[in-house]
Amino acid sequence: MADRAALEDLVRVQGERVRGLKQQKASAEQIEEEVAKLLKLKAQLGPDEGKPKFVLKTPKGTRDYSPRQMAVREKVFDVIISCFKRHGAEVIDTPVFELKETLTGKYGEDSKLIYDLKDQGGELLSLRYDLTVPFARYLAMNKLTNIKRYHIAKVYRRDNPAMTRGRYREFYQCDFDIAGQFDPMIPDAECLKIMCEILSSLQIGDFLVKVNDRRILDGMFAVCGVPDSKFRTICSSVDKLDKVSWEEVKNEMVVEKGLAPEVADRIGDYVQQHGGVSLVEQLLQDPKLSQNKQALEGLGDLKLLFEYLTLFGIADKISFDLSLARGLDYYTGVIYEAVLLQPPARAGEEPLGVGSVAAGGRYDGLVGMFDPKGRKVPCVGLSIGVERIFSIVEQRLEALEEKVRTTETQVLVASAQKKLLEERLKLISELWDAGIKAELLYKKNPKLLNQLQYCEEAGIPLVAIIGEQELKDGVIKLRSVASREEVDVRREDLVEEIKRRTSQPLCIC
Repeated sequence: MADRAALEDLVRVQGERVRGLKQQKASAEQIEEEVAKLLKLKAQLGPDEGKPKFVLKTPKGTRDYSPRQMAVREKVFDVIISCFKRHGAEVIDTPVFELKETLTGKYGEDSKLIYDLKDQGGELLSLRYDLTVPFARYLAMNKLTNIKRYHIAKVYRRDNPAMTRGRYREFYQCDFDIAGQFDPMIPDAECLKIMCEILSSLQIGDFLVKVNDRRILDGMFAVCGVPDSKFRTICSSVDKLDKVSWEEVKNEMVVEKGLAPEVADRIGDYVQQHGGVSLVEQLLQDPKLSQNKQALEGLGDLKLLFEYLTLFGIADKISFDLSLARGLDYYTGVIYEAVLLQPPARAGEEPLGVGSVAAGGRYDGLVGMFDPKGRKVPCVGLSIGVERIFSIVEQRLEALEEKVRTTETQVLVASAQKKLLEERLKLISELWDAGIKAELLYKKNPKLLNQLQYCEEAGIPLVAIIGEQELKDGVIKLRSVASREEVDVRREDLVEEIKRRTSQPLCIC
């Protein structure tokens, strides 16, 4: 056993030697010679019979986040949370798994994407698919009829991941919801305002918010001749129009879902329309749609919504789009989805949508599904697609080769001479106690050059340098890493001077 351990050490050392030569760009002959030695040692070692073999990887559809990536995420979260708080929201949290029956039947065709947990002889459980259904369960369980809340947490979907486009099996959702009985469209307009504020603040590019209403869709299906039993499944097909052509959607409706071709054609005449309040007014005059009670209610509310959106100054960002369906079963009224716009390929063309980054809508019946007496609590909300936003921000930073600070350290406590560790420890303790974010190198006698290089690499803006002369004079030499300018600051004034110099927020995205 001891011989094997010695041989493993030799393999490790030889492996490091080969890697070192490759980094140094040594000659091919030299590298080849050392690789041959490594292979010979590995052959002597033989197979790892006693060791279990496993692959070091994260599960499909998940990822780790480096300090750099986490710094970007925190910045994005800060923007989102500050907006939610600005609009008066409280924060809640719910369990990562729910009773399976809580989630069943709420997501339409997407229910197949729910992760069911193995039965441990107790309750049947599933990982949460979104934050909306747990919120509705929370309201019903606590008999709440009025709350404005936000919730940021991970959700889980057994989907086919597309990691480069920010689609994962485990991902964060950032939800904001208003529950309660209020006058029509005022909370809905605020949700759209919040969506626009967040996307504008994140500066990820031009965006458009598509708006529709489930009542308009249901009314449209009814006047087109869709059987009641097919409303939801046809709705799911229409929802794919942002990804595939009308011909493919029509084919799915007719071939796979058994809809009559002439009914599909009538749907096509409607769902390919989009515009502003003028389209709402046009449809209010539509001879068929205006005769449907549900559609008429939806169109009336949308007209009112556009009035409020104009007052909020965001009507130019909103498009009434009859193809927007939002596949989830629980929506009952206004629905919306924000997409990023790709600049047009040629002048005169319309900008293309390159992916959804936020969505939401009204779901007045969901809480009643959980209430023993069926009491309804009207709700409207939105969800920010942060994973997609993280991917966009990361790609942008990589393209710009922009350096991202992964710490918030304001100052490094350094020494200019040897045998000053005790003084460094005393000073850094004073700074920590005063709320200053400070670091020091974990060496007794670090070289000043190494300390300054560490600051440059880590993006630390200031260095507090202690030297023998400074100790005698009762001062600390404060150095700006960027300008290399140095000033003597009295020890009792050091905290205020550091605060003054580092008061500007550090931008990382």
